Amino acid sequence: MHKTHNFHIPVMGVAYTIDTPLKVAPFGIDSVISLVDNVLLEKLRKVYSEKFDLPYKEIPQKAEDYMAKRITAYLNLIQTLANEKFETLKNNFEDKKNDIFDYFEMLPDTSSLKKDFKNVINQNIDEVKQWLGNNLTMGSIDVNIMTKVDKENYKNGEKLPQEFNDAHAALRGYANSNLTSSLVLSAGMSPRLYAYIENFEDFYPDASGFIKKKIILKVSDYRSALIQGKFLAKKGLWVSEYRVESGLNCGGHAFATDGFLMGPILEEFRNNKETLIADVFGILTKALENKGKPVPESLMPVKVTAQGGVGTTEEHEFLLDYYQVDSVGWGSPFLLVPEATTVDDYTIKELAKAKEDDLYLSDISPLGVPFNSLRTASATLKKIEKVKKGRPGSSCPKAYLVSNKEYTDRHICTASRQYQYLKLKELETQNLAETAYQKAVDKITAPECLCVGLSEPAILTHHIDYKIKDNGVTVCPGPNMAYFDKIVSLKKMVGHIYGKTDLLRKAYRPHMFVKELNLYIDYLKKQVEETSDKIDKKQAKYFQKFTSNLEEGIDYYKSLFGKKTAKFAASGQEILSDLDRSKRKLVQLFKKIEMFSLE
Repeated sequence: MHKTHNFHIPVMGVAYTIDTPLKVAPFGIDSVISLVDNVLLEKLRKVYSEKFDLPYKEIPQKAEDYMAKRITAYLNLIQTLANEKFETLKNNFEDKKNDIFDYFEMLPDTSSLKKDFKNVINQNIDEVKQWLGNNLTMGSIDVNIMTKVDKENYKNGEKLPQEFNDAHAALRGYANSNLTSSLVLSAGMSPRLYAYIENFEDFYPDASGFIKKKIILKVSDYRSALIQGKFLAKKGLWVSEYRVESGLNCGGHAFATDGFLMGPILEEFRNNKETLIADVFGILTKALENKGKPVPESLMPVKVTAQGGVGTTEEHEFLLDYYQVDSVGWGSPFLLVPEATTVDDYTIKELAKAKEDDLYLSDISPLGVPFNSLRTASATLKKIEKVKKGRPGSSCPKAYLVSNKEYTDRHICTASRQYQYLKLKELETQNLAETAYQKAVDKITAPECLCVGLSEPAILTHHIDYKIKDNGVTVCPGPNMAYFDKIVSLKKMVGHIYGKTDLLRKAYRPHMFVKELNLYIDYLKKQVEETSDKIDKKQAKYFQKFTSNLEEGIDYYKSLFGKKTAKFAASGQEILSDLDRSKRKLVQLFKKIEMFSLE
């Protein structure tokens, strides 16, 4: 069967792509559901069951293994509804003619499927129907688990076994679902969660190499991909896709590298992909033999995909053609597409208005990881107001991101009222100067309740009655959001991806690689400034290595774009000029680092 599109919609927040597959999968577009919030999934299952007049039986919190069961039930429902929508589209040409034409109009002009349809459409109606039935494909309903969001759970005061931890329960919920799709594992390697995958048959290949539930690893570099791929292969598990994401030019949590840039990283994948496949496959076959499981008859396929900051068809095609990636992720721009994502009215308008200064790398995540944010997000504004009133922190109703045991036996959340109260009381005893005290207060009260804030858009959009009030919405767009300012249809956004229209704001936008480079320079500058009063030789060495990696990246890009490839004949010189400006910024920063290292 044909692979319909060469882009995918990655997971965004908790709610933003929570029902995206239902909207876009019938048009052949792959997308990803977050499994972090079983409460939200259960509420939406009720909403969609009532909307489509399907029976609904609540899975209460007191039920055995309720988290996994809720996830399984929701995924099965979304699959059922998406399948029905797709089958209706495919098998009712007369009634769904406009939707079918939209299906094909959204395909890239290079699509062989699109060309075949133009030939078939002139045949008799029965032949058209038969061809549609044989050739239309539905997009994949993939799921995402953040490996580090694996909170321990308790029942009647007793800690439950590890398999009832949040991420483990989410994995089990997906494994028990009817889906034939992929599990995206993000936020780094988790040996215990990876080991748990071994318990589910759907993740193992058969003799032909077919895997019902594939594994996708979101990675930041080739070395990490190879290590994790080999680790899973030793368990008989195959990584079907390595999803390379920009360290900083992305939405949500930003897992910065030590100055390694996306272009050189993708180059390494391009040059070493066949070696990676062969090395990992050799480990896989031995593991499967030892387990007594079927061994694939030939090398298993591996996809390499990329995402983070892509915004033009030129960039999109360059990733496909030069780096030979199999698909390109388009995330933040789809927040302006109500037909694809779930965004409340206030937030979508603020996103459309947002410019570069409105988007920033924040400290609002309780995980202590930089988090891409919007300054005017309603949750952030409400948090600031609560701090002013002397009532900082959240009641922590969901507790998915609890990670701190500084004051308690059980983990609590650094965004919680409990933690911030205790931390602020401790701060009062330190007799700091006013400036230092206020800086410490700002740092303590920066985290906000992402668990509620990232799920709130679905609560508002679907008018769900929910007891948690006045938290506001947290939104996590990447910096690329600044260059899109129109709320548009799915058809128009897909048309932008494939170069049929241009949705960019009429203002200067740097190439995605240049943007990421400058984000890293700014990130390094902030780190240097924050540690300048206590920098030591080890820290100075780290900064020097970081700078060296960025310099190597700049040299790589200058060589790449200096070739004046056809793809960049028009913009190549502009990119080179931007790189020169970035190099000068980096040189000035490096002089500052050297000065510190000599003190």
